[in-house]
Amino acid sequence: MKLSDFDFDLPETLIATRPARPRTAARLLLAEGEAISDLQVSDLLGLLRAGDRLVLNNTRVIPARLTGQRRRGDAVAKIEITLMEPAATGWRAMAKPLRKVMVGEEIVFSPDLSATVAEKSDTDLRLLFNLAGEDFDAALAQAGAMPLPPYIAAKRAPDAQDDDDYQTVFARHKGAVAAPTASLHFDAELLEALRAKGVQFTEVTLHVGAGTFLPVKVEDVATHKMHAEWGQVTPEAAAQINATKAAGGRVIPVGTTALRLIETAARTGRVEPWEGPTDIFIYPGFTFHATDALMTNFHLPKSTLLMLVSALMGKDRMDRIYAHAVAREYRFFSYGDASLLIP
Repeated sequence: MKLSDFDFDLPETLIATRPARPRTAARLLLAEGEAISDLQVSDLLGLLRAGDRLVLNNTRVIPARLTGQRRRGDAVAKIEITLMEPAATGWRAMAKPLRKVMVGEEIVFSPDLSATVAEKSDTDLRLLFNLAGEDFDAALAQAGAMPLPPYIAAKRAPDAQDDDDYQTVFARHKGAVAAPTASLHFDAELLEALRAKGVQFTEVTLHVGAGTFLPVKVEDVATHKMHAEWGQVTPEAAAQINATKAAGGRVIPVGTTALRLIETAARTGRVEPWEGPTDIFIYPGFTFHATDALMTNFHLPKSTLLMLVSALMGKDRMDRIYAHAVAREYRFFSYGDASLLIP
C-alpha cells in the first residue's frame, strides 16, 4: 500500500479558516453502506438512536503557541514556539527559526514567562520554564495563543475568537496542543437533546499532540511510525462501552482521537481500562473491536487520518465519499464540516 494511494486533489478554497456558526450549522455528510446524504450536524438528532453511545474526547487545548525574544548582546531574534508535549522535565517544543537558538539560551515570552533551552535536536527543543504548576498555567494563558493547525495559521493569525472556537464545550483535562476537531460541532443544546432521546455518552481523554500534523514521509505506508500521545480510558468508561456492545447499541467515537484510544484499549477484543502513551496506527487491513461508526471531519491528502477512515469504510468507498465532498464543496480540515461514517 503506497502513500500515493491516499492522495487527492483538494481546491484551496475548501480549506476552512473559521468554523460554522452556530456549531451545529456545519454540514454533515452521512455515508451509510453505499448511500451518501447531505445533511447538517443538527440532523444527528434524527440519525442517532436510543442506546447508541457517543465516545467524546474531553481533552482541553492549551494556548501552546508562544512568541518570544532571544538576546545575544545587542542582537535580538524573534522566536516562535509551539509546545508539543511535556517531557520528563520541561516541554518538548518546535521553534521557528530553530537555527537561531542554542542550548543554554533564554527565550523571553512576557514579563512573567521565560524558558531556557535545555536540549536541541534537528527537529525540536526541550525547554525549561521559569514557572510551574498553576503559576505556569496562568502565565501561559496570558502569553500564549491557540495552536491553530499549520494550514490555518498560514492563512491568518490566531485571535481571541479562536479561544472559544478551537475548544470543545466539554473540554476538561488540560494537555492537548491540537483540538479533537469533530467534537467542535457540538453545543450544549445538541448534547442535551441527544441525551433526552436516549443517546448515551462516554468521556475518554487523549491529549492530542502536534505530531498529528506531521506528514507521512515514507512511500510504503506500513513502515510509517506514528507519534505517541497520552490517553486514558477509565474503568467506568470501559464498562460503559462494553455494556453498549453487549446490548446491541452502536459505539460511535466522535473524532479519530477517540477512536484511536478506544481501539488501543480494545486489543484483546473488548475494551479494557487504559492509561499511557499510544502510537496505534490504523490503516486498511486493521480489525476494529470497539468502533461501529465514526463522526469525523474531512482530512488532509496523504494523511494517517485519511488512512484510518479508509480502514473503517474501505479504500474505494472513501475515494467516492471524498470525491462527493469535493464536488459538493464541503469545507475541509479542523474548522470544516463533518461526516458520519457507518460501514
